[in-house]
Amino acid sequence: MNQFWENEFVQTAGYFSVVVLCMIVFLAIFELVTKYKNWEEIKNGNVAVAMATGGKIFGIANVFRHSILHNDHLLVMISWGVFGFILLLIAYFIFEFLTPKFNVDLEIKNNNKAVGFISMIISIGLSYIVGAGIS
Repeated sequence: MNQFWENEFVQTAGYFSVVVLCMIVFLAIFELVTKYKNWEEIKNGNVAVAMATGGKIFGIANVFRHSILHNDHLLVMISWGVFGFILLLIAYFIFEFLTPKFNVDLEIKNNNKAVGFISMIISIGLSYIVGAGIS
């Protein structure tokens, strides 16, 4: 049975499954903290929301990428992923705090592509920092 669990295809499928489940949970949490409905806005063609959400997806995936590469145990990998998600969530609140002249959520909801783009870049950029910390 050990040979089955040590198979690279089985391990990859396992990592994939766990990351997809975590991604669903994390995106649901992001949905709760924003003032708009991500998937409704994306369905309606809101590019700013799509960029911000895409940045979050990429950021989370990038954190898990580093976690998978540098950890042998599934629980450690998940723990790093959760920690990275928390840091990305904090970064989102810091971004909102550092822009007192406008409301980030409202601008993204109103399809302000510049704000959506910066939000995307913050998520992606900081995921590399978290990844470097995991390495």
